[in-house]
Amino acid sequence: MANHVSESLPERTFQYQSSLPPLPVPSLEISLLKYLNAVQPFASEKEFKATVDTVNKFQEGVGKELHQKLLQRAKTKKNWLEEWWLDSAYLEVRVPSQLNVNFGGPAPYLEHCWPPEEGTHLQRASISTWHTLQYWNLIRTERLAPQKSGKTPLDMDQFRMLFSTCKVPGVKKDTIRNYFKTEREGPCPSHLVVMCRGRFFTFDAVCDGQILTPPELLRQLSYVSECCEGEPEGDGVSALTSEERTRWAKAREHLISIDPHNNTILETIQSSLFVISLDETKPYSTPDNYTNVTLEALTGNPTIRWGDKSYNSIVFADGTFGSTCDHAPYDAMVLVSMCWYLDQQIKATEGKWKGSEAVRSIPPPEELVFTVDKKVLSDISHAKQQYLKSDLQVVCYAFTAFGKATIKQKKLHPDTFVQLAMQLAYYRMHKAPGSCYETAMTRKYYHGRTETMRPCTKEAVNWCTAMMDPTSTGCSAEPNRLIIVTVSINLCYMLLQC
Repeated sequence: MANHVSESLPERTFQYQSSLPPLPVPSLEISLLKYLNAVQPFASEKEFKATVDTVNKFQEGVGKELHQKLLQRAKTKKNWLEEWWLDSAYLEVRVPSQLNVNFGGPAPYLEHCWPPEEGTHLQRASISTWHTLQYWNLIRTERLAPQKSGKTPLDMDQFRMLFSTCKVPGVKKDTIRNYFKTEREGPCPSHLVVMCRGRFFTFDAVCDGQILTPPELLRQLSYVSECCEGEPEGDGVSALTSEERTRWAKAREHLISIDPHNNTILETIQSSLFVISLDETKPYSTPDNYTNVTLEALTGNPTIRWGDKSYNSIVFADGTFGSTCDHAPYDAMVLVSMCWYLDQQIKATEGKWKGSEAVRSIPPPEELVFTVDKKVLSDISHAKQQYLKSDLQVVCYAFTAFGKATIKQKKLHPDTFVQLAMQLAYYRMHKAPGSCYETAMTRKYYHGRTETMRPCTKEAVNWCTAMMDPTSTGCSAEPNRLIIVTVSINLCYMLLQC
């Protein structure tokens, strides 16, 4: 009976963390072979022979010694790569994060319940925020099902970094501050920060142990909006987060030095669940073309985004949504998982709140006002100038002709299909193989994040050559597959030309 009860209990979000295997060290021979396979499509016969000679010397020389050091490190660390990867890929990088490291993009709600419509943004934001808070609560109470590959549990540690997390700049290296705790671990922050017209506001998203309802959240967001409407813009301190990292670190040190209260405000922003950015822009995107909202999400007004925050929910004035997130603490699939949840919940409720309209007596949002001096204002001005110099070109179209189900019906793997489509599109344009990076997942291992795959293989190049050869008959036996590939290639080709 006890066993039966135990088996019927739902799995907890983080219950498999301690039992995940350590990240293995791949053999030196396999690593070098993969390197040569990645190089071969781009090298001439002479260049490849020279590369093989260099690799052989490395394998028989210093490579052996370095590999032994890796093996020794792996004996003392459950994930020998974690610290190096975090430092080298994120924390030691000095270029501005927002345009070079962060990820983000559009929300899909405009495809169904919420097409662009002025005057709806706060109402919609209250519902989207409520569903986001439900997701936070699922993680906090460990009721979010652990993700698996088949029956193999995947590492869920990154989900701890989605809320109440922020990167803090350092002169030489940044740090990540994570304030999240599960219910079993103890209390954790439950406040939100709202940014509007260069100003900051905060309020608690929980009252008497209950998450604020959409009507209550609407009241709070409306209060912020009304405070800012018709008033001068704030100082826009958040623009500093878009700066080169060392410059931002020094500006932050100065900001704290002129008034200790500034540090309290920074701590409030850093520890908040997430940031809600009320953006006056109206991108007016469509279900077929997300370009405008994507561009605004990635490059929009730096005075209403905290670039170091793990999640900025961007609310546009036309009732559409986007996000921008610091990449250091977690990878995009964590955000995708939450966005999928939000989209399903919003669709299921037709984008409406069907609960009580009652609003409890809760304190209004508190404005957070930084003390600034001439140097801070000068630093903000410089940050804005540098940020606005960026020239990011983006197209974001929704491909709706078919999806992965159709591809699978033709006995093709969707990822292989898309990667080959991109290879062939590039080959058609440049008459040469295209170097390409694809992310691979290592979450089967403790604290695993990502690895690199190189889709441009010798076999892929041979296939591209055959596809470009009108005399080739290699695909004639499978006309349906060829039609699908051709449609996708034309799409990739169009995007590459934009």
